[in-house]
Parts: sequence; structure tokens; C-alpha cells
Amino acid sequence: MGNGRAGVSPVGGDPSPRIYPRRLPEPGPLALARRGAQIAEVATRHFFPVVVRHLFDRPRRRLLPSTFARPLRLTFEDLGGTFIKFGQIMASSPGMFGEEVAQEFRSCLDTGPPAPFIEVRNRIEADLGMPMSEAYRDFEPEPFGRASIAVVHRATLHDGRSVAVKIIRPGIEQQVATDLDLMQPLFDVLARQTGDQMAGSMLQLVDSFRVQLGEEMDLRNEARTMGHFRRLLTEVDLPKIAVPEPYPELSGPNVLTMELLDGVPIDDLAQVAELGVDPAPLVEEVVRSFFMHVVRRGTFHGDAHAGNMLLLRDGRIGIVDWGIVGRLDPATHRFVLRLLAAALGEEGAWAEVTDHLVKTYGPALGMAVGMDQDQMTAFIRQLVEPTLTRPFGEVSMADMLQTVQLQLARAQGLEAQRRTLRAIVRRLRFQRRVRRMADASGGLFSEFDRGTFLLSKQLMYFERYGRLFLADVPLLKDQAFFKELLRDAPDIGADGGQSGFRAADGAPVE
Repeated sequence: MGNGRAGVSPVGGDPSPRIYPRRLPEPGPLALARRGAQIAEVATRHFFPVVVRHLFDRPRRRLLPSTFARPLRLTFEDLGGTFIKFGQIMASSPGMFGEEVAQEFRSCLDTGPPAPFIEVRNRIEADLGMPMSEAYRDFEPEPFGRASIAVVHRATLHDGRSVAVKIIRPGIEQQVATDLDLMQPLFDVLARQTGDQMAGSMLQLVDSFRVQLGEEMDLRNEARTMGHFRRLLTEVDLPKIAVPEPYPELSGPNVLTMELLDGVPIDDLAQVAELGVDPAPLVEEVVRSFFMHVVRRGTFHGDAHAGNMLLLRDGRIGIVDWGIVGRLDPATHRFVLRLLAAALGEEGAWAEVTDHLVKTYGPALGMAVGMDQDQMTAFIRQLVEPTLTRPFGEVSMADMLQTVQLQLARAQGLEAQRRTLRAIVRRLRFQRRVRRMADASGGLFSEFDRGTFLLSKQLMYFERYGRLFLADVPLLKDQAFFKELLRDAPDIGADGGQSGFRAADGAPVE
């Protein structure tokens, strides 16, 4: 993707930032009952009219996913918090949910009610240990950003610098903890009793949210992370990427003061056109930066949806909201490196990729797809290689998932479209067996499972940007650049130790 080779430099010595997750409260039975009742009331209010219209519609039309998109979006927005997080994923993943559904959820990228200003003031003054007037010369009481976990206000420092002030929503910790405690058993039962892939994916999301939101709700983590990634950008030649500068002296657990980046969301095509800046080379630079960090350090921005990618008025692209950062453990890091090496032409790496998956998930993997290890290697290559090497306009995560589902159905001796009671019961029994075997392997919800799931979520976001601006460009277009990245990657052995890694061209790393 472009000629980025000048930007490749040896791995630096800047250590990863310290991350201290906030311990979420443990909601009691009364809190769970109240939130459960609220969820039921809100969902009924938005879905009941749609269901009634469908029941009395003659002739009755087939219900499409888009039919429920608006009531689901309204439900998520009314419930806020964790539900908005789900909505953000749907908004940024048209390849998974469809363009119409993704567009409906676009408002979830920056939505939610403003927090009462008196509570915002109290949080700021308690965190900073000073009156708000001592910290800021001016402070706009109306937020310009209203995310799921925090609100963001414009302010001016006493020296005239414009800043953004992010404040954790008062009371959000209890709400998030309650939502997760309600969601997890529901999706756990669905995943275990049906083995359904979508239910399993939703359970993975809830599991990852529990870890990530604890980190995201202590803004000192985000301040350290921004400082870390700003330092990494000094090591490479990527001048068009901007990460806000944090101001630690005006920040705390619930408050983060940072440089204000003036721009518009990258997928707001009307506002992007008004700026007159071509976003294509900027998106290419973001992809290069993303893979630099993944390959060389095993870290990456873990929430790169369109609301966090800003086309700036000065022609740069700003990456904001560093509350969620992916960190790959050594074994998962090596797996990703070998996967990239395979896509770049190292034939033997495909077998290594399969070996790692089989070791992680055990015999459940082969049973699920009905293949031996060699067949599985070919199947994995068939799925993954086009995603990385074909133009964005030809790539579809939805098609990939459909291919997996069809193969799962073939392994069961069933047609995926059959809806007879007997076929459904047989399918559920088979899926349950596979799920239980996967549970027994220890691979589910492991560091590998969490790391690759979060990484896959970012690739879904990139699919959206690629389709918008780089339809004729493959993800790994500049193979020389990526091979050089791999040559400079850490020397991680198959066991996560320091040995045995080969570069993309098959040569040992010196």
C-alpha cells in the first residue's frame, strides 16, 4: 500500500504502557432485576409495533434483518452503555450485518444523552483537586461528543490551547457491570445449548467487553497509551497520522484532558467532500501504521470504528479514543506473523497456522469442519488469503462467514437451508458436541481467542474504509513493505520463546 519502506525501522525500546483495569462493581439481585425490567420494557416498546404490523400484514412478507434494524437501534440507544458498544460494531461492519443495517446504526458512533453538567463539574474538580476555573479558562457546558462510556467537552486552557476534556459518565460503572452480568449467562446458555456461531460470537463480545471496559473506564490508561503511541510515531515516517497529546497534569481516573483534533468522521462522505482532502492515501497510511504496531510490538488500536477516525482540516488523519488497545501474547503474536508470512508467499507457513489452531482448539476444530489437517490447511488458505490479497472491493467478511457455515453444514451431512424439525434437532446436537469439545480444549476465551477476536473486529472496520476509499487496492498491496516489516519483527519461537522465526521469504532472521 504505497511506498512505505522508508517508514520501517528496527523495533524500539519504548515499553508498552502500564494498564490497570478498574474493578467493576458486583450488582446485586435488585439491580439486576431493575435493569432486566428496563431492558424488557424498552425492547417491547420498540419491537411490539413491528411485530403487530407483520402479523396483520396480508400477504405476510418475509421478515428481513433491515425490518428490525430501526427498533433495535432505538432500543440500544435508549438503554445506552454496553448496548451502544454493540451498536458501534454493527455500524462499522456492513460486511457482517449489511449496508442498510450498518447505516441505521451510524448514530451509535456518537450518541447518548449529555451528562448533567453539575455532575461533570464535580467529577472534574474531584479528579483534578482544583476548581474548574483554575484548570480551564473556558469550558463549554454542552458536550460535542457523547460516547457510550464518556462525554467529551471543548475547553480552552489558560495559555490559549484548545483541548478536549473526556469525562467518564457518572454511574456508568454500575450500569455496565449490570448489563454484562445479564448478557453473559444468556449468551452462554445459547452458545452451549445450540453451539450456534452467532451466539458464540456474541458471548465472545461480552467476554471481551468485560476485560476492555475495566481498562477503558480508568482514563489514566488511555493517557499513557496515547503518549506511548505518539512516541512510536516518532520512529516511523508516517507524518499524516495524528494522535492527540494528553495533558497528564489535568487528567485523572475519570477525566482526560487532551489536544483537540479538529476534523470529521472518515465515513461522513458529505463532510469529507467539503474538506476537499483525498482520504484514500490517509487510510493507506493508517493501515500501514496499524500493521507496523501489530508486527513489531503485538499492539494495536482496539476500537478503530469510523467515529474514532477523523479526517482533519489540516489534511492529516486523527486517531482518537485509545481506551481499548489490543495486546497479543507472544504465542498469538507469532501466529499473526506466520499468517502474514503465509499470505505473502511462504507456503510452509499455512501448515504452521493450522497446527496452532488445532493445538488451541483440539479435535473440535477438525470435527466441526469434517476435515483432516491437510484439508483444513487448504480450507483456511481458501478463506484467509483472498481477504488479505484481493482488492477491498472484492472482499466480504460476510461471504467468508457464509463459507464457514456451509462447510459446517456439510460436515453434519445437512443442507444449510433445511429447516425441518429433524434437521434442526440434528444440527443443534452436533453443534453442542463441537462446542463442548472446544470448551474442553481450553481454547475458548484464551489469550489467543481474545486477541484474534479483537484483531478480526478491526479488520471488519478496515473492510468498511477500504470499500469506501480503496476499492481497487488489496490490504497487502505493497508486499515489499510488509516483507520488510516481517524481517524486522521480533524473533518469536513456536512456543512463544525467542527462536525459530523465519521471514516472509523463508530465510532465517539474523
